[in-house]
Amino acid sequence: MPEAPPTDEGWFVLHDFRTVDWDAWRDAPERERERAIEEGTAHLRRHEDVADTDADEGASAVFSVLGHKADLLVIHMRPTLDHLSRAERAFERTALAGFTEQPTSYVSVVEISGYTAPEYFEDPESADEGLRRYMEEKLIPEIPENEYVSFYPMSKRRGEEHNWYDLSFEDRAEMMETHAETGKAYAGKIKQLIASSVGFDDYEWGVTLFSDDPTHIKDIVYDMRFDEVSSKYGEFGQFYVGRRFPPEDLGAYLAGEAVPTSEHGGRTEEHAHSSGDDGAHGEAHGHAHGDAHGSDPHSGGDAQGGTHPGSAHGDSPHGAGGAEREGDGDGEEDDGDGIREELADLDIYAGKPHGEDVYATVLYSEADTDELFEEVAGLRGNFEHYGTHVKTAVYEARGRDRSAVVSIWETQSAAETAAGFLSELPDIVSRAGEESGFGTMGMFYTVKPDYREDFHDTFETVGDLLDGMDGHQETDLLVNREDENDMFISSQWDAREDAMAFFRSEDFSETVEWGRDVLADRPRHVFLA
Repeated sequence: MPEAPPTDEGWFVLHDFRTVDWDAWRDAPERERERAIEEGTAHLRRHEDVADTDADEGASAVFSVLGHKADLLVIHMRPTLDHLSRAERAFERTALAGFTEQPTSYVSVVEISGYTAPEYFEDPESADEGLRRYMEEKLIPEIPENEYVSFYPMSKRRGEEHNWYDLSFEDRAEMMETHAETGKAYAGKIKQLIASSVGFDDYEWGVTLFSDDPTHIKDIVYDMRFDEVSSKYGEFGQFYVGRRFPPEDLGAYLAGEAVPTSEHGGRTEEHAHSSGDDGAHGEAHGHAHGDAHGSDPHSGGDAQGGTHPGSAHGDSPHGAGGAEREGDGDGEEDDGDGIREELADLDIYAGKPHGEDVYATVLYSEADTDELFEEVAGLRGNFEHYGTHVKTAVYEARGRDRSAVVSIWETQSAAETAAGFLSELPDIVSRAGEESGFGTMGMFYTVKPDYREDFHDTFETVGDLLDGMDGHQETDLLVNREDENDMFISSQWDAREDAMAFFRSEDFSETVEWGRDVLADRPRHVFLA
């Protein structure tokens, strides 16, 4: 009999779809519509604030749905099924419910599995602290603040020719590892919530994808259709796509206005969209949901790859990750070689074209630095079990409300795997190499302690010079939270030639010459075009 991996369960999930009876809505007296909006808004706000539970735990969000299958989607996550039931029934007590019907819904539970990290399931209390925290946090996820959502249910096929559940544990794990590799290209682009619905609903999993660009959702689903785990063993239900809006925009939505109203100049007292801390949108943040975006470093191998802990029975449909090569970046290799040759002529060391001896991934977060550091410390404790891990640290930007998480590995695949985990950190807003234009990153600026303040002063001087240069967008000096002598400089330009104009300048040449005396190690320049 094939082996079934052990599982552990967390919060329960309800996808509550609603259609609006538009004829009844148009024909209703204005007073009834106003009451429905008032009670509907209060209901949605109360649940997004998680004020409906005695434990004050969970998450909720509301989305407008495109197409004929539904008009609204409310996602609830709560500690128990009873909490979900109360949330569902509470809506029926509002005046808005009289104008809606529930064409479908989906019930599931967040789950992690034992395809990887068997030590966690054998004895969670004695498992590595970083692993234990990671696994436990996945059981109580948050809803990302990305704008767009796609939901679909899926199962693994039980056909006469192709039966997932007849396969050996090892064969299933291998296919899931390959499947995760496909998803690594979407680190920082897709967040996901994958929950088991075995015994709860018509399919085996409910998959919810979140992104700020709906084409990323299309792309990841399309790419993964070609993986064997999907092409032979995947069975899918209906797809639903929508966009998140804050409860305060309910009236605007029912009036046919574009929502969120804050993006369309429709901010009113009645329909105001709180775009600050209460906003429904902004940059992607939070922890990924259900499954990890990428493979678990615990699964071993040179790449620290393998399948990841996550969805029911460990069969997550998705994964993600990504890393930047030292001195290579995302640009064409020939282009990168040309840059290095030109810099070499200027006596500037720009790394080797194939990654030197390490690979780096860099993500930016707007989370509180202390909170971010605590999260990173947990992951780093897990990373440090592997010989390919070089360094993971949090760097604070001087004069800017963001931090960088830098993770360096000896192999590209290990760095990509780590990127999947790091992309789940709080308030991740971008990944180095994804910004528009041409980026450079000077890494390994280890400053001699006696020159630290001089280095800061020189950076300020150079920064003033950069601000006046054509094509310069921004430059940050970031300092390691644990070692104030360890820094890196990140610059973004409109185009490569703009950056090269600075590298050719006399001011930069003088700065490089000065740096030879104050730096303990030779820095490397990483290009992220």
